[in-house]
Amino acid sequence: MTPTVRCCAPIMREPLSRSEAADLAVLLKAVADPVRLRLLSMIGSHPGGEACVCDLTDTFDLTAPTISHHLKVLRVAGLIDSQRRGTWVYYWVVPEVVARLGELFASPATAQSV
Repeated sequence: MTPTVRCCAPIMREPLSRSEAADLAVLLKAVADPVRLRLLSMIGSHPGGEACVCDLTDTFDLTAPTISHHLKVLRVAGLIDSQRRGTWVYYWVVPEVVARLGELFASPATAQSV
């Protein structure tokens, strides 16, 4: 295959379908809140790639139920996943979903094979 140079970010290449726009809007709404964006960043950058809820709550001046709500929004959007281990819940980023957000606005710097 011949490499092709893409002219611009996917959002500028062609109109999104209704379903694509609806799916992406859920992701964008989830990260549009500063607390959720920080939580996503904290989880993604945590050593070992996952964070216990106990590692997250003390960072914010918010109640545990409020932190839980924000984590639920991220989980429902598919940006993070979780697993209960005894008393604690551990969270990790779902890389392919986070990458989908990044790809939406990224302009290719080099030629890519299509």
